[in-house]
Amino acid sequence: MSDLLALALGAARAAGDAILAFYGQPLTVDAKADDSPLTQADLAAHRTIADHLAGSGIPLLSEEGDPESQDRKAWGRFWCVDPLDGTKEFVKGSTAGGKASGEFTVNIALIEDGAPVLGVVHVPVLGVTYFAADGEAWKQVKGADPVAIATRPAPEGALTVVASRDHAGPEVAAILERIEAEGRSVESASMGSSLKFCLVAEGQADFYPRTVPTFEWDTAAAQAVVEAAGGGVSTRADDRLAYNKDDLRNPSVFCWGDPALAWRPWLS
Repeated sequence: MSDLLALALGAARAAGDAILAFYGQPLTVDAKADDSPLTQADLAAHRTIADHLAGSGIPLLSEEGDPESQDRKAWGRFWCVDPLDGTKEFVKGSTAGGKASGEFTVNIALIEDGAPVLGVVHVPVLGVTYFAADGEAWKQVKGADPVAIATRPAPEGALTVVASRDHAGPEVAAILERIEAEGRSVESASMGSSLKFCLVAEGQADFYPRTVPTFEWDTAAAQAVVEAAGGGVSTRADDRLAYNKDDLRNPSVFCWGDPALAWRPWLS
C-alpha cells in the first residue's frame, strides 16, 4: 500500500501544480450536462493524474473521464478521482474582483470491494495535503513533516457542526435546531470542497451533514481520511457509504468524528 500511496501523493501534487498554472488567469468556463462548471484546469488535472496512475495498472474512474461508458461494475479495485473539487471556488479566484479562499482540492482514492482504503486530499493553494492508508491518517503542510491526525471525542456541551445556517438548506437548519433542543449549543464551521470532511478528521469539528447532491468522487478520498482518523461517513440508514454503486450519485451523507455520537435522532 505504501507504494500506491506514494503514487497517489505524487499524482495529486502534480495535478495541483497543473491547476495553479491556470489560477488567477483568464479562463474559459464551460457548463457540463449537470450545469456544473468545467475549466481547462479540470482537464489538465485529469490528464496529469491519469498519466501518473497509468503505471499502476488499476482502472481509473474520474469525474472528468467518461464514467458511464466504462464496465466499472467488473472492477474490484479502482482509483476514484475528482481532479478539481470546488471548481466554483477556483473560478472565483480567477475572476477579476473575485473573492476566493483557495479551498479547492485534488481528490484521489483507491477503492477496494466498494470501500475507500486509501485517500489523498490535496489543497494546491495552501500547500496542505491530507492522506490516509493502512488505518492511519496524516496532514502535511508544504515543507514540513507529516503529522498524524485523529478525530476527537464529542464534547458534552457545544458541538462544532460543519454547516451554514444561511446556505445549507432547510434540512440542515432543522438538524441544528434539534441539536440545540437537546440543550447543546452549536458552533458552525465551514470550508470549501472536501475540506469539510477533513475538519472532522483532524478534530476541528464533530459532525458534517451533507444533504445536497454529491457523487462518489466527491467523497471517496475524504472518507478514507475520516475513517482512518477514527470517524465515519454514513448514510441516513446508518450504513457505511459504499462505492461502485449502480448509480454514482450518493444519497445524503453524514460525517461524524466520535463513534459514540448519537446523531441519528437529529435527522428528519
